[in-house]
Amino acid sequence: MDDGLATGATMQAAVAGLRSAGPKEVVVAVPVAPPETCAELEAEADRVVCAVTPEPFYGVGAWSRDFSQTSDGEVRELLRRNQAVRSAS
Repeated sequence: MDDGLATGATMQAAVAGLRSAGPKEVVVAVPVAPPETCAELEAEADRVVCAVTPEPFYGVGAWSRDFSQTSDGEVRELLRRNQAVRSAS
């Protein structure tokens, strides 16, 4: 899952990396991307889900109400919480 795709280059690299681990299926899911990017990824992944494929595309941030960046501190806190939940179960 990604917040959206523009060129899809990073997602293509992610799919290639996942393929090397031998998963049963690779699904790419994004809320917004240009139609041609979704079409290109269909050759790489088993399934591609693009909720919105606007034309013209403009950019990922143009299709979000809040496209603010997630800070390193927020990521660390979310990972810490996730680890605490996993440890408790």
